[in-house]
Amino acid sequence: MNMVDLILTVCLSANPGNCREEHLYFESDGSLMQCMFLAQSEIAKWAPQHPSVKVRSWKCAFPSKERSI
Repeated sequence: MNMVDLILTVCLSANPGNCREEHLYFESDGSLMQCMFLAQSEIAKWAPQHPSVKVRSWKCAFPSKERSI
């Protein structure tokens, strides 16, 4: 299994101009298409645990080799 990086752009609810990226990693069959299908459920699990931010956008990528998981 390969790891896939689900990259969320999240902004503070109280200050929508203050945004940052969050990285969620999960195992995949190596397909970014699978990440696209799984992303909504992963975001739905993550969002209630982070009520001070709102997810503005997201994308899937393979983790860079420099980034430790």
